[in-house]
Amino acid sequence: MIIVEFSIIPVGVGTGLSGYIAEAVKVLDKRKVKYQLTAMGTIFEAKDLKEAFEVIMEAHEAVIKAGAMRIITNIKLDDRRDKEESIERKVKAVMEKLR
Repeated sequence: MIIVEFSIIPVGVGTGLSGYIAEAVKVLDKRKVKYQLTAMGTIFEAKDLKEAFEVIMEAHEAVIKAGAMRIITNIKLDDRRDKEESIERKVKAVMEKLR
């Protein structure tokens, strides 16, 4: 499992970006990937690199279709191959250490 964090930043469209981001999130819903929307980006799980990049590309294109003429997309990948990982497990590991 690959954990992906990405953010799509439309440039030159004003200060209200939520409509553009909503179009990107619709892609995650349509593809039925498990995700977590945060204030600064979105985290999702992909079965492999191919799926990860396909989802990001589709979300990127959705923001273009929504009217953005320029976009900056930031991507972080956690590709761990020695054991299965999930968003919840990563958060739980830190939370347990805070107790």
